[in-house]
Amino acid sequence: MDLKMNTKNVNLWYGEKRALKGINLPIYEKKITALIGPSGCGKSTFLRCLNRMNDLIPTVKIEGEILLDGKNVYDKDVDVVELRKRVGMVFQKPNPFPMSIYDNVAYGPRIHGITDKKTLDEIVEWALKKAALWDEVKDDLKKSALGLSGGQQQRLCIARTIAVKPEVILMDEPTSALDPISTLKIEDLMAELKKDYTIVIVTHNMQQASRISDYTGFFLMGRLIEFNKTEKIFLEPEKKETENYIRGLFG
Repeated sequence: MDLKMNTKNVNLWYGEKRALKGINLPIYEKKITALIGPSGCGKSTFLRCLNRMNDLIPTVKIEGEILLDGKNVYDKDVDVVELRKRVGMVFQKPNPFPMSIYDNVAYGPRIHGITDKKTLDEIVEWALKKAALWDEVKDDLKKSALGLSGGQQQRLCIARTIAVKPEVILMDEPTSALDPISTLKIEDLMAELKKDYTIVIVTHNMQQASRISDYTGFFLMGRLIEFNKTEKIFLEPEKKETENYIRGLFG
């Protein structure tokens, strides 16, 4: 199994409050890793460490190592813009930019210096096809992305993320605001994307974690309680806290 990312003894504070406590979690290449646990247990905070989104919060202090292909992403010489190109993020609430569908997808490639229209056209079509959205929007590319349904907006955000050819896609509860049919489409899409990308997803939906992920980490009160193959976590958890959470006794 190839490691794409690895986290070693990661601790994080918001001011005085310690939100992550010694997290060691491997992320395997071209697999889906699900992070589960009750609200406020640190899983989204941990996810945001992986592409340094927490840098945007002034009170945050981080210790430990987060390795991407063996290099610590917190090293001084790491270009954060380049890092976020390699490790893209899809948020809980679809957040298309207030511009056309086309311009949403072309946004990242343009920032990274691609200006040739033919190349951009090809990237936009490729990304929308990858995100299973092309057939629904191909005649409306000039229309505002804000006119799409919630499920379509989320697939557009996935297209926008993959347009810059990341290696890792982080998803923070990507289906929590969506209806069951849209949720299924996004889950099918993740299974498809896994062939080319490493995916880490935070989800509150246990069925979703058990359906789509290869590995699962269970977080509780800032600690990683257990990490294993998903079927092992759900069928034979080693820790009592994991078993209680999965059985719905708390959370």
